[in-house]
Amino acid sequence: MSDIPGVGDPLPDIAMETTNGGSVRPSDFAGKKLVVFFYPKDSTPGCTTENQDFSGLKPEFDKAGVALLGVSKDPPRKHLGFIAKYDLTAPLASDAEGSGLSDALGIWTEKQNYGRTYMGMVRTTYLVGSDGKIVRIWNKVKVKGHAAEVLEAAKAL
Repeated sequence: MSDIPGVGDPLPDIAMETTNGGSVRPSDFAGKKLVVFFYPKDSTPGCTTENQDFSGLKPEFDKAGVALLGVSKDPPRKHLGFIAKYDLTAPLASDAEGSGLSDALGIWTEKQNYGRTYMGMVRTTYLVGSDGKIVRIWNKVKVKGHAAEVLEAAKAL
């Protein structure tokens, strides 16, 4: 038996730091559909593409009544530079070290690359219904076409 939330469970209501010095938590989107996309690191090729894709489709998500939130462990100041450099429009939040939302979801985990072991974010996207419950989870996301697929699923809600 796992304590990690899945489809049908509420998204844990854990606060994250925003780029404007405030905080945001899933309950702030109560009554609205929400897409939370977790990505490993600002300004890396896959993460840049994913953020650009979600930003590019943001008007479509807005039209469908779906809020977007991109999340990594990068600090807010790094997010600000990332947003400015790539003209991103999807809001970003910084997940706390050690006890953040990605930890509660089990997607901040031990990874291996070239024989090195380290903690890292598994690229994962959550579609949350207006009732705050997880409707769909995309695990180990491949970036190409992902934002468009999520948009279609969100529109179908």
